Amino acid sequence: MERNDSRTKWTIGTGAVVTVIGIVAYIASGASSLTALIPAALGILLVIAGLISRKEAAHRHAIHAALAVALVGLAGTLMNVLKLGELLGGTAERPIAVIASTLTFVALLVYLVLGVTSFIRARRYRRA
Repeated sequence: MERNDSRTKWTIGTGAVVTVIGIVAYIASGASSLTALIPAALGILLVIAGLISRKEAAHRHAIHAALAVALVGLAGTLMNVLKLGELLGGTAERPIAVIASTLTFVALLVYLVLGVTSFIRARRYRRA
């Protein structure tokens, strides 16, 4: 039986957004930096986890895996996000990387907060 709940939709949607960020960053960098595709790789992993989560038996595990991917993505993008001040000051060495990392960070942070909140609500509901 397939499951289609909000966590699945958020996972696939966030994955799609982050994938687009990576592809746009890669194109904007003149296709000169493969690291610009890192958000796309994270996004593809999220989409895959979201698709797997549609199966009832795998739902919880797939969403947990997606949240772990988001957490790793947050940690990986943080270094460039901290350079946002340099970007605003016009001294950033790789402005496209800072922008892509910041957008990815925000998308993953929102997803992570929504996902954790959803699991907390579900646990409280099961206990009640």
